[in-house]
Amino acid sequence: MSRVSLPHDAKAGPTKPEVRAVLQRKLDLDSADHFVEVGSCTGAVTIEAAQRAGRVTALERKNDRLAVTEDNLAANEALVAADVDLVQAEAPEGLPRDADALFLGGSRNYEAVLDHAVETGVDRVVMNVSRLEVAGAATQAFRDRDMLEEVVQFQVSHGYDLAGATSFDSDNPVYMLVGSAADQSPDDPVASDGGRPR
Repeated sequence: MSRVSLPHDAKAGPTKPEVRAVLQRKLDLDSADHFVEVGSCTGAVTIEAAQRAGRVTALERKNDRLAVTEDNLAANEALVAADVDLVQAEAPEGLPRDADALFLGGSRNYEAVLDHAVETGVDRVVMNVSRLEVAGAATQAFRDRDMLEEVVQFQVSHGYDLAGATSFDSDNPVYMLVGSAADQSPDDPVASDGGRPR
């Protein structure tokens, strides 16, 4: 996969390259997939997904951030193989009903997005979280919907020169929740704890 260029910036910043590499592995996209990103911001994840998936839908609630996604997408036009649809909406509004893979880059309305994933049977769902309290609540939300397959926590550090030797600056830790809603039906019975019985 070719390196993504992000000449246009957004205040929230992109998902870091190392995190995107793990994310793409967990999504396991191919040319038959319709990938959906909730909260596209700089478009970094959308651009990388568009190198593998057949279709990509990127949702962003803020007009200025959607414009950044569009500008960065244009800057990487040569890399993009997929049909890409940019949608200005606050999820779950605007989410397509035929997604194969879904990525939540933020925590806004995530429970409603997970409900949509269950309702529509999304095969692969990944959510990145950087705040510990949100990670705990989101993990429980995945469990409540019987979606959780794994939680991965990782931190990346980058070396820099310090007095002729190498020291490290650390990025914030990332919690990556990975799951699936593919084998669920909204008509399945719901247990008293909110999860689906096995």
